[in-house]
Amino acid sequence: MELAHRLVSTRRGTLLVALLAALLAGVSIVAYLNRYRASLESQGALVTVLVARETIPKGTSGSVLASKALYTATTMRESQLLEGAISDPSSLQGTVATKEILEGAQLTAAEFASAGDSLAAELTDRQRAISVPLDSAHGLIGQVEVGNRVDVYAAFNVIPLDRAGRPINGGQARPMLRLIMSNIPVIAVGEKPATGSGSTNVSLKVDDQQAAQLAFASENGKVWLALRPSAGAVETQPGLVTVETMLLGVPPVKVLQSLGGNR
Repeated sequence: MELAHRLVSTRRGTLLVALLAALLAGVSIVAYLNRYRASLESQGALVTVLVARETIPKGTSGSVLASKALYTATTMRESQLLEGAISDPSSLQGTVATKEILEGAQLTAAEFASAGDSLAAELTDRQRAISVPLDSAHGLIGQVEVGNRVDVYAAFNVIPLDRAGRPINGGQARPMLRLIMSNIPVIAVGEKPATGSGSTNVSLKVDDQQAAQLAFASENGKVWLALRPSAGAVETQPGLVTVETMLLGVPPVKVLQSLGGNR
């Protein structure tokens, strides 16, 4: 105690104590930095990994992940990486998610598989895939192929109604046909029936509204597919087709009005 008091009681002693304190602080800092550096080295180098920005549903394709920016690239230590963690976005091309991936989770190779013939991998936003059972004539079975584009016509037997929605002219149904959608991609075609009769499923890529229209037409009327040219297709917009419009030249609008329509 007397020695310590003597040291701090003189200017030289005070300087000596300060130097010793600084030396001890420097040694502590160097020791801390060495421990920190050793800790970082044990955790490995910084690497890039892809992380889900939001929950990714099962069946989401790699192309949708990229177009919708459903992942983000971040950096972390090698010791924090999961096995098979994905760092290169190009490795997701041609794949689909085989399970739901939660927000904030690392994307790993085990969670993706080849898209193969998955229809879901081809769809985004409002796009839908719908199959329509068609016979050889109505569906061009044996001629239409995946990658073709078609126009879709729907035929119905329609009962004329008055403005109050009551049948008129004895409630006799009148046949009519109309183009309901055009330039629709064919994405799958089932096997042609061996006997020549029966139906084959033809799958089309449409939007959500067209899917509803096509389902209704198939359920309640008759659907026809017309194959379009592979390139340079030219088209008009045909109106309602009935006996009156085809044989008598009656304008479609007059036929529509006679059925209770407003146009």
